[in-house]
Amino acid sequence: MISDKVKLTAKDILEKEFKSGMRGYKPEDVDKFLDLIIKDYETFHQEIEELQQENMRLKKQAEGASKRPVAQPQASGTTNFDILKRLSNLEKHVFGNKLYD
Repeated sequence: MISDKVKLTAKDILEKEFKSGMRGYKPEDVDKFLDLIIKDYETFHQEIEELQQENMRLKKQAEGASKRPVAQPQASGTTNFDILKRLSNLEKHVFGNKLYD
């Protein structure tokens, strides 16, 4: 699962404390940037959760579909012999009995 590979959570980022140095960054700028990162993390986490749920739903749907019997095409009840017999009757009707005399 992806959550096992992620090292930071939004809460970890929010609660991170940085030591101040003589020539460090402005804390306000760092806080604003971290706030953006937190929002992205929350969005990514929510999207991952939704995709995992959809993935599970689709897997269950696929399993259900594979268990259902596949409908076999219905035979029309017509065999080759029946077709040939009908063709012969049509030829007799169109061309007359001359062909078979």
